[in-house]
Amino acid sequence: MALDPVGLNALLAPEPIDSVAHVIQTALTPVFMLSGVASLLTLFNTRLARVSDHVEEVAHRLDGQTDDPEERAKLERHQRRLRRRVFALDSAIMLGGVGGASTCGAALALFVGSLHNSQTVAWLIFLFGGALFCTVGALSSFLVDTLLAWHGLKRDGALPKPMALIKATR
Repeated sequence: MALDPVGLNALLAPEPIDSVAHVIQTALTPVFMLSGVASLLTLFNTRLARVSDHVEEVAHRLDGQTDDPEERAKLERHQRRLRRRVFALDSAIMLGGVGGASTCGAALALFVGSLHNSQTVAWLIFLFGGALFCTVGALSSFLVDTLLAWHGLKRDGALPKPMALIKATR
């Protein structure tokens, strides 16, 4: 056994570096996940605001006593599809919020586990797994909204122009 008065062997040992890198990687994973979930929530809320504006426009047109029965039927189909889109986006926002909360819980479990040096593996798996599950659910709900929007455009085309706009261009 060789003497190491300076502690050079301990400084060059790969285990501490690997364990420090692992700790940093483990601590940053929830932060990146939370950032991604926050971006998705912003996207979902913006999309919901646009769909809500469309719902109001269609309701206003239907209240305006549309004379053409074909246009009225098209507006009613559009209104039903918009309601399904609102439900899909509400689901995406709810699941995204739960995913974000679960990610925060996973970060808290990491913090508490490092303070008390306790077994937090089960909590981490539950919370971070829940965050991933909710994020996948939120993205699936957003996909439903996107498919409803594409289906509506393919089937019925764009929303008809308001009569006031048509009269103004004449």
